[in-house]
Amino acid sequence: MRLLTLRLPSADNTVTTTAVRQDGDTLTEIGGFADVGELLRDSAWEEKAKAASGATHALDGADLAAVVPSPGKIICVGHNYRNHIKEMGREVPEYPTLFAKYAESLIGPNDDLALPQESDTVDWEAELAVVIGKKGRRISEADAAEHIAGYAVLNDISMRDYQFRTIQWLQGKTWEKSTPFGPALVTKDEFSAGPLMTSAVDGEIQQQTPTGDLVFTPEFLVSYISTIITLNPGDVIATGTPGGVGHAQDPKRYLQEGQILVTTIEGLGQLSNRVVKEA
Repeated sequence: MRLLTLRLPSADNTVTTTAVRQDGDTLTEIGGFADVGELLRDSAWEEKAKAASGATHALDGADLAAVVPSPGKIICVGHNYRNHIKEMGREVPEYPTLFAKYAESLIGPNDDLALPQESDTVDWEAELAVVIGKKGRRISEADAAEHIAGYAVLNDISMRDYQFRTIQWLQGKTWEKSTPFGPALVTKDEFSAGPLMTSAVDGEIQQQTPTGDLVFTPEFLVSYISTIITLNPGDVIATGTPGGVGHAQDPKRYLQEGQILVTTIEGLGQLSNRVVKEA
């Protein structure tokens, strides 16, 4: 099952959102839920999503928001692909490297990506995102799959100059309107880590690695993070990026105004974001 958050225009020129189920080229509204995150907070979310028979919309031309627009937590993992660890000159970690991102950074799968006035070292980081569907604390690795609702595509856009001002990365990782996320939550029965993930800038492939090459699996990350803090429905874990980031190239490459960044994971879908100067 594929679940999305659809933006709908209203009579007063404001924008509302609704959770929808995708069936081929048709989106069906899941009544009573403003977005996928709200849907996941209902313990019967799967049954309600499957049974939904609300108004329908065409997928073509749909205005999609970030699939979970306001997660309670976005926890990101650094150094989780060996080829990226190598290109950044680091050692394979014994434990996951964790940092946070905030909801204000999220944008939809086809939204413009804001290039801030303060940074000219804006880099791409294609990632597999895990979305939590069931609350839990100290979840065992064996039980972790029960707490995963599904998966989506995310690009952890990084302002490298701000990221490396200190040994703490957060200030380079959570700029407003910088993190495309979606297009859909694909439920775990239809996807598991393994298929190819790519990022491309103006059609030129930059990253291309199977999502199964993770050092720490989604199940391990759910278990490890839930030891520290309760995971709630709608929370997001961004599982790390593979090799091919612009900062590690010689010469270094960064996103420029007008470029198109495309992030794809086979079986999950595609993000396509135009880079624009922040107003």
